[in-house]
Amino acid sequence: MADSITRNTPPSERDLEELLIDAEADDEQVQQQPVPIQRPWLLLLGLVLVALNLRPALSSMAPVLGQVSEGLGLNASQAGLLTTLPVLCLGLFAPLAPVLARRFGSERVILGILATLALGIVVRSSLGATGVFLGSLMAGASIGIIGVLLPGIVKRDFPQHAGTLTGVYTMALCLGAAMAAGATVPLAQHFNDSWALGLGFWMLPALLAMLVWLPQARQGHGLHKVAYRVRGLWRDPLAWQVTLYMGLQSSLAYIVFGWLPSILIGRGLSPTEAGLVLSGSVIVQLVSSLSAPWLATRGKDQRLAILLVMLITLAGLFGCLYAPLSGLWGWAVVLGLGQGGTFALALTLIVLRSKDAHVAANLSSMAQGVGYTLASMGPFAVGLVHDLTGGWAAVGWIFAVLGLGAIVFGLGAGRALHVQVSSEKV
Repeated sequence: MADSITRNTPPSERDLEELLIDAEADDEQVQQQPVPIQRPWLLLLGLVLVALNLRPALSSMAPVLGQVSEGLGLNASQAGLLTTLPVLCLGLFAPLAPVLARRFGSERVILGILATLALGIVVRSSLGATGVFLGSLMAGASIGIIGVLLPGIVKRDFPQHAGTLTGVYTMALCLGAAMAAGATVPLAQHFNDSWALGLGFWMLPALLAMLVWLPQARQGHGLHKVAYRVRGLWRDPLAWQVTLYMGLQSSLAYIVFGWLPSILIGRGLSPTEAGLVLSGSVIVQLVSSLSAPWLATRGKDQRLAILLVMLITLAGLFGCLYAPLSGLWGWAVVLGLGQGGTFALALTLIVLRSKDAHVAANLSSMAQGVGYTLASMGPFAVGLVHDLTGGWAAVGWIFAVLGLGAIVFGLGAGRALHVQVSSEKV
């Protein structure tokens, strides 16, 4: 029976845990029912280790991008493409996650894709210019698929603690990104200034995650197949506002991951110092990624929260780009506080703008698939502008355009409404 979803007041904060997204409940898909978990501590450890691996392949490249470009003879546009490919794959391959999960089960898919991620890191580090692009594509595709599947497992297996564990999951993402951003250059220096070995090191955490995750893939989970179809989402203006906010704020985030160290090196920092600044900024995101959604649900809607975190993000970006280097660490902290909040609110909006988990699953697929594809254009644009101008000053215009666009669409997405779609069992 169809259930029409009207534009009424969104779920309360208490309902956030009930609406966490299950990737196996996507369009015409399977929703899993909980089954008894053997050794839940091992599952929790596995979830944390898998999440730790979803950012190092992205954030490890930026601190050594100059060395990679010099060693492989890449110009700024090609380097921009190198930073763009993984982000583009996050969007292009995200829709494959529910398809694979329905066919093989989420646990087995995650194990297999972790192997693909490790292989991509090896290929990126060992096969020259062709390998660095192919490996980046493999890594981005792997991260895109796993990133869609993990929240559903949290929702299914820890329904009473889903909100808390989603926070832990987000913290693990930030920690993995920070570790790779700060440690890649020292690792490369330790290995006789080999950027290839510095990047290749991040295969090891992926292999460790595979080892710990193996019992989950062997155990599997029984499925209770209930199919749902959500209609009208792609014609809904509010759904597009959520999607475009997700994409534009993500574009700024991946510009930071891909280019901030190079910008800071251009301003006079050493590669090690630049990597540490990025690492410190990402660590700070832990604070706002946990607090911003909680604060945002205190008011009648999320518009003020979105405006504040976007303005803080823009202040941090312009400070890192233009302000005196003596205050750089302060601006890096500001940037981290802003970007942690923008990302967390983007995920929260998907839940708040949906009336039930089936709509949330479809809105998540749309927001990630389209949003991350859009986000990939930002890093490429930065490389192109740097190639054309020979400097970094003009990149501020990219920050401004993306930031203002995120504010406009975020203010629309932050209204206390629901997407106007229908959800029906088939």
